[in-house]
Amino acid sequence: IGGVWSSGGNMNTARDGLAGAGTQTAALAFGGLTTVKTGATESYNGTSWTSSPNSMNTVRYIFAGAGTQTAALGFGGYLNTPTASTATEEYDGTSWASQTPSALSPRYGHGGCGTQTAALAFGGSVYTNRLTSTQNYNGSAWTSGGAMNTARVYLFGTGSNTAALAFGGFDGPGANVGATELYNGTSWTSNPTGLNTARRVMAGAGTQTSTIAFGGFTTAVTSATETWNGTIWSTSPVSMATARNSLG
Repeated sequence: IGGVWSSGGNMNTARDGLAGAGTQTAALAFGGLTTVKTGATESYNGTSWTSSPNSMNTVRYIFAGAGTQTAALGFGGYLNTPTASTATEEYDGTSWASQTPSALSPRYGHGGCGTQTAALAFGGSVYTNRLTSTQNYNGSAWTSGGAMNTARVYLFGTGSNTAALAFGGFDGPGANVGATELYNGTSWTSNPTGLNTARRVMAGAGTQTSTIAFGGFTTAVTSATETWNGTIWSTSPVSMATARNSLG
C-alpha cells in the first residue's frame, strides 16, 4: 500500500452529492447540490476543470454515474422529499440527452458502474425504504437483475455490469455498513470481510478485483482510504488531505 494523495485543480462549482465518470486524467463531474440542486457539468484533464456550457436536463443529487468523459451516463437521484428520480441521461462530451422512457425504478443514494451502453444500478432508497434491487442498462432500456444480499442506501460501486463490486452504505438509523458484495451479471455474492471502516456516502474507483475507496461518513466526516485486491480490504496509511463525504 504505497499510494499517496496529492492536490489537483479545484472544481469551478463547489457541491456535494454529485456523480462522476471517467478516469483520473479524463474525468467528468455532474449534478449535485450547492445551495440548490444543480445540473452543472465539468470535465477534468488531470490538471484543471472546465465547465461545460450544457447542464443536465434533470437537476438532482445523491445519484449515480457511469461511463467515460465523452460517453457518460447519469441515472436516478434525489429530487425533493419524498421524490426519487427515474431520469436517465446520456452525455456525448458536449451535451446531455434524456432517455425516454427510462424504466429505471425510482431510487437515490444507489450504486452504479459500467459504461454508457452497459451500466448497472443497485441498492439505494425510495424515501425510507432501503433497496436490494439491481437493474441493467443496455443503452436504451433498463431490465431487472439479481437482488443484493444487504439492503442499503448511500453505497458505492465499481467495475462493470458483469463484474461489479458494491461496498459500504447505510442500512437503517445509525447503522453504517462495510458489507462488500460481488456481482457476476446474474447474482450477488457477499464477501466474508467488508470495509475496515464502515461508512456511507463515500466514493471509489477501479474494478471488481482492484478498487480504492475513500472519504465518507462514519460518526463524522472521514478521510480514510482503503484498497481492495479482490478478496480483502486494506487500510492505507495515507488518508486524504481533506476529509469529506458525498464526494465524486
